[in-house]
Amino acid sequence: MIEVRSVYKQFGGVHAVENATLKIERGSITGLIGPNGAGKTTLFNIIAGNIKPTKGQILLDGQDVTGLAPHQLFKKGLLRTFQLAHEFSTLTVLENLMMVPDHQLGEGLMSSWFSWGEVKRQEAEIRERAMDVIKFLNLGHVAEELAGNLSGGQKKLIELGRTMMVDAKVVLLDEVGAGVNRTLLAEIGDAIVRLNRDRGYTFCMIEHDMDFIGKLCNPVIVMAEGTVLAEGTSEEVRNNEAVIEAYLGRGLKNKTPQEMRAMADANPEGDA
Repeated sequence: MIEVRSVYKQFGGVHAVENATLKIERGSITGLIGPNGAGKTTLFNIIAGNIKPTKGQILLDGQDVTGLAPHQLFKKGLLRTFQLAHEFSTLTVLENLMMVPDHQLGEGLMSSWFSWGEVKRQEAEIRERAMDVIKFLNLGHVAEELAGNLSGGQKKLIELGRTMMVDAKVVLLDEVGAGVNRTLLAEIGDAIVRLNRDRGYTFCMIEHDMDFIGKLCNPVIVMAEGTVLAEGTSEEVRNNEAVIEAYLGRGLKNKTPQEMRAMADANPEGDA
């Protein structure tokens, strides 16, 4: 679904992404992990159109989309969520979802004046779809609550729900588990699996919770120093000596592999 070909991104003298090449297969839930400064978020921002690569190529469903803006990628079915939820805090949960579809007739002055019947019909359809999404995400009890009053986990569910209001092909999840309690994280994980299984969504997620990654993701791609270091199942990357060394530093050469793996499991956190 997404192919990243030899992508570089340089900020002045800093090489944030360097010759990164990877594929996100159609219908997969792909994890993207790595230690501090690995370039994960920068690569995500390049794929999502927030920044342009210094060089390299991004393909979406076989089409070159390098350098396209986020709203252009949105129309092609590529959506993303953010580590910090970007809800409309003064609108209800229902209204947050109804905002998403484009080409709404009610947004045009002439349509509002002369085609109000069609506007009402379309709005009713969008409302019905939004209510279906709310039911799917078990948010019925807060449907009319202002989104700004919700917990962090509920806001993450709203972000996931917004991707369901359009015909998404692939969704980039940026630390969907950050700041979320374990109960809501399980609900988010369940929603991701159901969207993948039942609706054919392709996901790629940056995440630091290795248990969460292990339950959802196959494959897991590891980045270090701006490039792809390894790829495999969650268990394979946990036991990859190069990955352990990238996470824990090069001053551990005297540690046994078993000791290094134990340290990696004890310290899975990292930043983008």
